[in-house]
Amino acid sequence: MPVQAVATAAQPPPPPAGAVPRTAALRLAAWFYVHELRRRPLLASGALLLPALGNIALRYVPPLVVAELVGRAAAGESLTAALVWPHVLAFAAALLGGEVLWRIGIHLLNRTDAYGIEQLYVDGMDALLDKDAAFFQENFAGSLTKRVLSFASRYEEFVDTLAFQVVANLVPLAFASVVLWRYEPMLVGVLAGMIVTTAVLVVPLIRRRQALVDAREASWARLSGHVSDTLTNMDAVRAHASEPREAAEHGRRVGEHRRLALASWDYHNLRIDTVVAPLSVVANVAGLVIALAVAARAGGPGVAAVVVTFAYFVQATGILFDFNRIYRQLESSLTEAAQFTELLLDDPAVRDPEQPVTLGSAPAGVVLRRVRFTHPASREPLFDGFDLRVAPGERVGLVGRSGGGKTTVVRLLLRLMDVQGGRVLVAGQDVRDLTQADLRSLIAYVPQDPVMFHRTLGENIAFGRPEATHAQVRAAAAAAHVLDFVEGLPDGFDTLVGERGVKLSGGQRQRVAIARAILRDAPILLLDEATSALDSESEALVQRALWTAMEGRTAIVVAHRLSTVAGMDRLVVLDRGRIVGEGTHAALLARDGGYARLWRRQSGGFLGD
Repeated sequence: MPVQAVATAAQPPPPPAGAVPRTAALRLAAWFYVHELRRRPLLASGALLLPALGNIALRYVPPLVVAELVGRAAAGESLTAALVWPHVLAFAAALLGGEVLWRIGIHLLNRTDAYGIEQLYVDGMDALLDKDAAFFQENFAGSLTKRVLSFASRYEEFVDTLAFQVVANLVPLAFASVVLWRYEPMLVGVLAGMIVTTAVLVVPLIRRRQALVDAREASWARLSGHVSDTLTNMDAVRAHASEPREAAEHGRRVGEHRRLALASWDYHNLRIDTVVAPLSVVANVAGLVIALAVAARAGGPGVAAVVVTFAYFVQATGILFDFNRIYRQLESSLTEAAQFTELLLDDPAVRDPEQPVTLGSAPAGVVLRRVRFTHPASREPLFDGFDLRVAPGERVGLVGRSGGGKTTVVRLLLRLMDVQGGRVLVAGQDVRDLTQADLRSLIAYVPQDPVMFHRTLGENIAFGRPEATHAQVRAAAAAAHVLDFVEGLPDGFDTLVGERGVKLSGGQRQRVAIARAILRDAPILLLDEATSALDSESEALVQRALWTAMEGRTAIVVAHRLSTVAGMDRLVVLDRGRIVGEGTHAALLARDGGYARLWRRQSGGFLGD
């Protein structure tokens, strides 16, 4: 299943056939969390058990000490120092021992939380990195960020709830049952019956509340996604004076989240707690009546039984209300984690082969053979029997109207998506037989919209080759004419370029992307409208750098601006997924076909409609 890409020591079980995706996601989230606990069993055992033992020492042993003292006083013994001080010391020792157990338990729990959160952050990011390009086109970056971070951070709440609420209540409850059984087995029956009755009545209500919680969490994901989308595109919001509309949409989504949150909270208060409250009253009264009857019995434990029973039943009935809170906390942490694990239920469309072939040393030619490809949003295939061959070292330009398939060819070569038929060969090897990392190690890619990280200018240039020296980075920057503006930046190559490179102009970002490709020094160069954002003077400078970079390399250049590719070894004209023209610039003009018409219709270097 898709989560096999996650770096864990064991793999989660596949979801049952026909399982509801939401249920499968919850089970997967629980599997990840439990697996993290099992990863360090000694640490987790101490973290879970020591607070429970501390609770016994703090809450259940002191009533026994007090009951013993009160019972002996009620029997007529004088409260002398010899009688009182041993009980006082035992009382103090129980409290002190409980605090020591809690401190050690929390020390272990802190490490259980920290190691687990660290691993889940890594696992979550690995799972996202394993996804294909289509996945990121269909999901908000902000929503994904919120989901993957919550997947890891909610582990702390899950483990703390287990330690402080579940185990810390169940283990002392077992201790209390043993003590009460010695007084009167019926007391244990009342206690167990109370808990079982509460579970039978409350669990169905909590399950019905799950739908309300799911709706609340989904609305939160939509809300965070809208905030991220708006902030990411703030320039467009400003340019269209859309602040009031975006604010109104944000208010609508916040209101929707409020309504759904209130619905889930009110259901808990008005439906669940109204069942629990009467049950706790009945249980306490029943326990007190039985304890009084036992105390009054000839030869019975006397007043000590009343003191212990009252103390233990108050603790136990508190668990009834804790039961609701425990379920809600576990539900909340797992539900939010399931927002992420739901994304892992579907296999990525592009996967590495189970037994990849070794990357060969053949010349870096490119072949698309009888390729059939249909975009997910389209019914008709874009390519159906498409053939294209680019010889090693050849420089080929792909031109034609929008929608012809130029960028799709580039994305298929990068294996950002897979063909449905035919083969794509790079350096004589089918791209599906190679690991994605091996394939892309052969390629330097410059997209139309240059990708910039919120890092320094130097780090952005060296992104495809992080081991490069400063001298190599500077040489690539010089070749792409990045040095022309570096000197004007406040910290030169150490200047942070801002999120998505907002501190640079469009042309500057394009030149940085070209410098990155030059530095990568790969045998295949893919340029998708790489000079579209440059002015004519910069384009001429960068083209000279690119010609140098393309020497001895296979180059495929997508361009609407035909002047960019006029000097290529060969031009391929695409129209609706078919090759309608092929040859040099001069040869295509001489044929006076589609390419010649496009050339004549250009205005300012761009194609007309």
